[in-house]
Amino acid sequence: MNKSASPQGASDLNGETKQKQTFNRPLFLLMTHILFSLFFFRSCVYLPRQGQIYRQRQQYQLHKMAEAEDFVSQEPHLALFKGSPRKRRRLDQKCRVFSPAEQSALKEYEKLELRTRRVLSNTYQKLIQSAFLDDGIPGGVKYLINRLLALIEKPSLDPIYIGLFGATGAGKSSLLNAIIHQAMFLPVSGESVYTSCIVQVSSSSCEQYEAKIHLLSDQEWKEELRNLTKLLQKPEEEDGEEDSWDRDNAVEEATWKLQVLYGNGAERKNCEELLRAKPRAKIPASRIITLKGEEANELSVKLDPYIRPQMRNTDGGPEKTQIWPLIKYIEVTLPRSGLLPEGVVLVDLPGTGDFNSKRDEMWKRTIDKCSVIWVISDIERISGGNIHEELLCESIKACQRGVCQDIALVVTKCDKLYLPEYLRERKGENRMIESQREAILERNETVNLQKNRILKEKLKRKLPTDSRVLEASDLVYTVSAQEYWRQELLNEEETEISKLRDYIRKKFLEKKRKTVTEYVTEAFGILLLTDTFNSQDGLTNEFLHLSSLRRFVEDRIQLLEKDVDQCFAQVEQPLQEGVRDARDSYRRILSGCLTRSKGNQGFHQTLKAVCLKDGIYASRTLARIDLNEAITQPIYDRVDPVFGNIFRTGKDTGSTLILHIDTFKYSLQQKITEVVIKRGWKPDGCKHNFLIQEINAILGGLEEHILRKKKKIYESLCNSVQNDLKPCYEEAAHITGKKACERMKDAIRRGVDRQVAEGLFERAQESMKNQFQQLKNGIIEKVKGRVSTMLILASPRGESLYMELSDVKSEYREMEKLYKSLREIAENARMRRGMQEFLMRMSPRKFGSSKNSALILCD
Repeated sequence: MNKSASPQGASDLNGETKQKQTFNRPLFLLMTHILFSLFFFRSCVYLPRQGQIYRQRQQYQLHKMAEAEDFVSQEPHLALFKGSPRKRRRLDQKCRVFSPAEQSALKEYEKLELRTRRVLSNTYQKLIQSAFLDDGIPGGVKYLINRLLALIEKPSLDPIYIGLFGATGAGKSSLLNAIIHQAMFLPVSGESVYTSCIVQVSSSSCEQYEAKIHLLSDQEWKEELRNLTKLLQKPEEEDGEEDSWDRDNAVEEATWKLQVLYGNGAERKNCEELLRAKPRAKIPASRIITLKGEEANELSVKLDPYIRPQMRNTDGGPEKTQIWPLIKYIEVTLPRSGLLPEGVVLVDLPGTGDFNSKRDEMWKRTIDKCSVIWVISDIERISGGNIHEELLCESIKACQRGVCQDIALVVTKCDKLYLPEYLRERKGENRMIESQREAILERNETVNLQKNRILKEKLKRKLPTDSRVLEASDLVYTVSAQEYWRQELLNEEETEISKLRDYIRKKFLEKKRKTVTEYVTEAFGILLLTDTFNSQDGLTNEFLHLSSLRRFVEDRIQLLEKDVDQCFAQVEQPLQEGVRDARDSYRRILSGCLTRSKGNQGFHQTLKAVCLKDGIYASRTLARIDLNEAITQPIYDRVDPVFGNIFRTGKDTGSTLILHIDTFKYSLQQKITEVVIKRGWKPDGCKHNFLIQEINAILGGLEEHILRKKKKIYESLCNSVQNDLKPCYEEAAHITGKKACERMKDAIRRGVDRQVAEGLFERAQESMKNQFQQLKNGIIEKVKGRVSTMLILASPRGESLYMELSDVKSEYREMEKLYKSLREIAENARMRRGMQEFLMRMSPRKFGSSKNSALILCD
């Protein structure tokens, strides 16, 4: 067959006679018949089987939110995944996602969002097909198309970042492993190792475990290389033991980084020599390394050297070539997990930042985008150490400048207890302790109560007394990751890992409900706009009606501007008092930062690193040093309570910014309703509904703008001080020779004294006030522009536009049904929750253990 086929192919290419072509025609017909028979057999036998499997998988997907016990008992699903351990593992995990009531409500919300996206997509396609974005298309249609596209591309759920914030060895990685139920998945810190960078862990619909290691760009590494080589320059004319060039922490880390990348002796080379040298590790051009594994332990082995660099051997050289000095951050993605909902990101955060500017900037940015921060500290450090206190202060600042709404202290390694010592210390207690387990539980309860009271008092000093953080039922968790796996002394519930999982689950469900509600409401407003264009009722007098509404809007915007001014004026007196406090205390604070109990030995190069980074030094092992923040702290102490009060989103009082915006919104909506009733429009007409929904969308969209500006406002004090002190830091960084450390300190002191005399803190005060003014101007401009656009869109459009948009009527009617069903879903959720609470009251013994099944997806 092959010999006859080859000549035919040649004859076809060379254009030979038709005789050879017809010579093989019977063979061609025979082969065609065989192929057709095979295809027919596949269609009759194989494809139906594939279709059956496909339908089974579709059915499985549609029922993935059903009750957990149903999944376990359904044999067809288990048979479907027979022979695939990974799929069976994923199925078992999905069985533990949510309670039955939560599964039902979540499924309804997901279906509602999916149908809404389908309606929006259909509307967008119809408008795009009938109109091109050029000068001839009405502005209202362009606006509608742009809004549709933005909403279609909007993600289903913005990630919920939960930061695990703790010092080296606090137990962050062990805790994270227990939460996701993967023993030793992330390498844990030991005596010779520690987690070296930010690690983000999330789940998705991927089939494998995957990690993406993001490296510094070439330019970012060159910048760090210049600073590292400057730090390693040995001072000239060493004199005396006090100023000796000691290998302190900053020098040790700089040396280690260069040796790991370039080999032994790299610390003695200058920047130009190292730039010409070839790194020992292979660096991909994309600056991203992707690792994958079929199982968790497979990826863990591959990931270990990147997350956890080995300390050096006794001979001074690195144990093996690694690339960790270039790592910026790591993203780890798990296959969809019942213990970590898709959309929740757990972040393992080093406690002090990083010497590299870009990594340190990302460290701050990651903290600021965490809506939840868990400060991690082990049971042995919680009583004597002050590291967790510093981390709590940093977390409170994140609450002020970022999106953080919840802070908790997570005490780890709570199974550690030396029973004889504990019994000796608790003499006088009436209750007898008979076992190690009883002692651990009693000690954990005591720690929980004590730290909960202390943390609440600390938060009250910095945040408003009715802040959402203070309303949390659990501010302290006492957990044990080791006992979670062993369960020799404590059971799973007593390790409190399940409490942290419950918190994650409830946070996810609350966010999902809120996101879908806002999404459907905004989509309904956009479809109302199309019906507004199509409306032909009352065109003759409508312009006059909207004109009176415009005048009312102008008056209310002026009133809003005055209210915002009064709201921001609250900060002026605390600022003035803070400036006075800072002028009185900056010398004492600066002296505390620059003085070490053991003298200058081991501090010379650390101080140089502080100056090279404009007053900031972030080490992986030592406490963070920030001279700018330290001397401005008295201002923050005065400003913090008022600042938190202005930007809080919890209970409304006359001093919050959001209350003034809401007052403007309600007054405008009330006026629109009055106009509708007075002018005889339909109370449920498209124009009235559009105006109400669009106002909600406009003013709701201000939240993101306010959050971005809030961060800039809060950081303006430190940024202003840092910019003013840059010259003195640069001067101190260049000092070498005899007694260089003392001379550097003197240069810093003189520079700060000079700047304070010239108005250092007063300029910082003005900087914050200017930022408040910019926020006010931005709010007023956005409200004016968008409300004006809204009224223009609600104006009469004429027959041509009516004809143009007549084909999206069906989409509008479908969206109207979805919007009505949104309220029904919320009402059903409330009824389910009420029934659960009733059953728990009637039969507490039976239902008391189901405390995790409280329904969150309701209004």
